[in-house]
Amino acid sequence: MNLLPQIQLLSQYNRWMNQKVYQAASGLNEDVLIADKGAFFGSMLGTLNHILVADIIWLKRFSTHPTHHPILDSIRQTPQPKALNQILYSHFYELTNARHDLDELIILWCQELAETDLDVKLTYQSMKGETGIREFGSLVLHFFNHQSHHRGQVTTLLSQAGVDVGVTDLLVIIPNFAETVKTG
Repeated sequence: MNLLPQIQLLSQYNRWMNQKVYQAASGLNEDVLIADKGAFFGSMLGTLNHILVADIIWLKRFSTHPTHHPILDSIRQTPQPKALNQILYSHFYELTNARHDLDELIILWCQELAETDLDVKLTYQSMKGETGIREFGSLVLHFFNHQSHHRGQVTTLLSQAGVDVGVTDLLVIIPNFAETVKTG
């Protein structure tokens, strides 16, 4: 199995889930969004900002790939976040717009990737200044796994606030060939 179609699927899942989470959170008042609930990044707004911060950090690292994907030019120009708990957007509406734009960029970038890109060993610096050299494809998988991990925390916080996000399984967007057999 080639890894690239799986990465492209994960980019679509990322967008789909972010739309669901942000839609669910949009009905909450600001006090609920900023309330420290003891999550890793305190509040829903803090956790959603963290996911965006981490995505920017990783995309900036990915932009150093030798293929130099032009679609990441805007990320190259984006200021480097200073901390993992940095609040880039204190207003939910602004955060929602930034998330939407970044999700679209991620999808376009994943469509630009080639299977050969995934085998490259990418050298990067951690937020602590430590050097890492890892297989690019595995780093991209980490990128999507990290998003799912923290979105899971947000869905828990939403549930505690009485908001049901609905089905969150990746399975929902994986093509079901049984449906093709029924209609074919």
